[in-house]
Amino acid sequence: MLESTNQYLAASREYMGKAYQYLADNDLPQAGEKAWGAAAEVVKAIAEERGRYHSSHRVLYQIVDDLAQEVGDPDITRMFQVASDLHINYYERWLPVSTVQRGVADVQAFVDKLEPLAREG
Repeated sequence: MLESTNQYLAASREYMGKAYQYLADNDLPQAGEKAWGAAAEVVKAIAEERGRYHSSHRVLYQIVDDLAQEVGDPDITRMFQVASDLHINYYERWLPVSTVQRGVADVQAFVDKLEPLAREG
């Protein structure tokens, strides 16, 4: 499992870096989509480490809700919802620049909070 966990964490970091690159290029849909990918991958890393199924959006939301309750931090669910909104924006393209910028920053905070949980096992 450790190898898979590390692969998910590496993908999360890679996607986060790409989100910032796309943001700098003013490609808001791609920036948001990569931020969503970063959020999803860090959740998958935690799920993998804990032996939990993680192959649907619904399950990812449940894992995030469980984590928020476990660590007593409701912001975790809020930040994941922001990531989801960025994912939707890839298709809808309705979010303003400042919202995407704040959203990408929120997803970075989400990844930073969750990454240590993936390493706890």
